[in-house]
Amino acid sequence: MTTRHHLPLAHEQSIAGPVTSSTSRTDDLMGALGDAEDEERLFQVGDIAKATGKTVRAIHHYEEVGLLTPHARSKGRYRLYDQAALTRVRWIGKLHDLGLSLSQIQQIVSTWESSPSAPGAMAQIRHVYQQKLEEVREQVAHLKTLEHELVASLAYLDTCEACDPAELVAACTNCNLHDKSTAEPELVAGIRGNGHCRHGSNHR
Repeated sequence: MTTRHHLPLAHEQSIAGPVTSSTSRTDDLMGALGDAEDEERLFQVGDIAKATGKTVRAIHHYEEVGLLTPHARSKGRYRLYDQAALTRVRWIGKLHDLGLSLSQIQQIVSTWESSPSAPGAMAQIRHVYQQKLEEVREQVAHLKTLEHELVASLAYLDTCEACDPAELVAACTNCNLHDKSTAEPELVAGIRGNGHCRHGSNHR
């Protein structure tokens, strides 16, 4: 038995023309799916967009630049995509997250498709992923450093809650609340634009 997948979306009408009724549209899609292989699931562009968090316009753009190809079209000329297309769009999204531009992704696909051998194609992909892995690890290390600085700054600022509410901000240069042997976090010192001053006040 053929598995049919259909989620009617209003914006499809602007792409392929008006639909007279939901029943006729459902019949149209079912007719297109009738020739599909058993257990194959086909999706409309709106389904792909919803599943991947992309816009319908983005999906169409991927098709225009050769990164995506509809599996079939319904009798009403609606684009129908298979599971491989869904996987491709998610893949594009992940590469975008890694900082690759659409033109770079096109180059990866072009290199893959033109490679004379499977091992050669895989080696090219591995090189790209290895480079991105190194960049991601550098980013993670940088974020870890920022995390430690934020934790230290928050711990330092927690002490300020004991300060006299009537104390003036201008007096926050000679604090007696903080341990003077502990360096003031730069995220705190930088507020005054003078890193060597200590945060605090002339407490009574």
